[in-house]
Amino acid sequence: METNPGPLAGRKEWTALGVLMLPLLLVSMDVSVLYFAIPYVSEDLTPSATQQLWILDMYGFVLAGLLITMGALGDRIGRRTVLLAGAVVFGAASAAAAYAQSAEALIAVRALLGLGGAALMPSTLALIRNLFHDARQRAKAVTIWTGVMTTGVSFGPVVSGLLLEHFWWGSVFLINVPAMLLLLLLVPFLVPEFRSRDRESFDLLSAVLSLAALLPVIYGIKELARHGYEPLPALGISVGLVLGYVFVRRQRRLAHPMVDLTLLRQRAFGGAVSANLLAMFATVGMAVFFTQYLQSVLGKGPLEAALWSLVPAAGVAVMAPTGAALAQKFDRAYVMCGGFLVSACGFLWLTQVTTDSALWFTLTGGAVYAGGLVAAMTLANELALGAAPPERAGSAAAVLESGQELGGALGMAILGSIGAAVYSSDMETSLPPNLPDADAVRETLGGATAVASHLPEATADAVLTAAREAFTHGMSYAAVGAAVTMAVAGALSLALLRGTTPEQKSAEDTGSATSPHAGTKPTADVAGRH
Repeated sequence: METNPGPLAGRKEWTALGVLMLPLLLVSMDVSVLYFAIPYVSEDLTPSATQQLWILDMYGFVLAGLLITMGALGDRIGRRTVLLAGAVVFGAASAAAAYAQSAEALIAVRALLGLGGAALMPSTLALIRNLFHDARQRAKAVTIWTGVMTTGVSFGPVVSGLLLEHFWWGSVFLINVPAMLLLLLLVPFLVPEFRSRDRESFDLLSAVLSLAALLPVIYGIKELARHGYEPLPALGISVGLVLGYVFVRRQRRLAHPMVDLTLLRQRAFGGAVSANLLAMFATVGMAVFFTQYLQSVLGKGPLEAALWSLVPAAGVAVMAPTGAALAQKFDRAYVMCGGFLVSACGFLWLTQVTTDSALWFTLTGGAVYAGGLVAAMTLANELALGAAPPERAGSAAAVLESGQELGGALGMAILGSIGAAVYSSDMETSLPPNLPDADAVRETLGGATAVASHLPEATADAVLTAAREAFTHGMSYAAVGAAVTMAVAGALSLALLRGTTPEQKSAEDTGSATSPHAGTKPTADVAGRH
């Protein structure tokens, strides 16, 4: 399907895109960079079990909670300004984290890292809208953005493992500092400023409500996935949903809302956000099983497992540009549906994995699902970015990314619960009689491994064999859930997105713009071009 061309970007714009990918990669990596480092952190700072969980989770919680606020702030005061401010906070917090002297200090600076990451992420996507006005070039740029964002989480453990081979645990944070300094040096010369000419006041109450709504929901979902039903996480979700309702009501009443809810009623934007949420539901939900299968079932070491988990990126490298190219000739809805169905086939492939499966067999299934999924997500991101008026691109990108965070949390909770239920059910009938610590063995594969290390060899082998088979069986059921989710995402794409195109003309593109709100005139103000 052809789209109207705009002015072509040159070498400067593509160089700027490369610079913008650096913070995106680091922000994505920081979600998982502590996976290998946490034992060293625990040995040095001696956190309690609760503090250790907060060290791991605080970054993601704050990042998810502040995305909408930072996206809207960028639209009002300038996306480049917010990007540079985020780089300062992210770099300073990284240095502070590297030299933290207590668990409390590390938790606090992990929160600051989340603040910096929330400022960086929506700006990187929204600025693509300003750098690339030609639809084909913008599609390529969004393909690159999506690939970097989705693979960054996989690179985190690899980078962490390599650094910890030679340096202390603080090095996993310290590598962010020179990257942020480079960003601060290059962005003012390569990336133009963009803000709306309408100097709408920033609604602080909306910012507080969005944070107060998202944080307890994300926290509650993750805690329920980790520990099962408990009153406090359930209460957190309930409070978050109530505050979310209050936030939506306020946005409907404001003349200049932080989030333009009319966007969600547009087929292109609402459908793209929904498709991306389902995509992250499937991929994050299965990622936990995939990496644990490599380590605990196939017996790979942590670093080796992390390196092997990068192999599915080959599917992404092939499928993402292929999907973008097909979307230039065919209706994007059909291409997205095809991507989701390919991903469903990859998940169904994983249902055939057993404890004795060859490594290549498992990795092939991962490559198929990752390739199809990222190809579809790329087109969804492009549709969402193009559907939003340019002066709202920052808040639109933030809504898209918040949906991804919510989808990932739901996937981890629901698919994780499915796998855990199957594991526990199988273990009920597979354990030797009178086994010590049987409850721990029935709960998780990790618990079974820990208990088996203290058992006689014959008993330990029986326990580990049963646990690995039960885990793989649970993974198969979770993969079925992921495949069904991808089929739903494909059907949703066809129902909502047929005939939609990623085109929203801006003042910068055409010399004029149409307001999304009565009585406003949101002409683009491009300041500070170099």
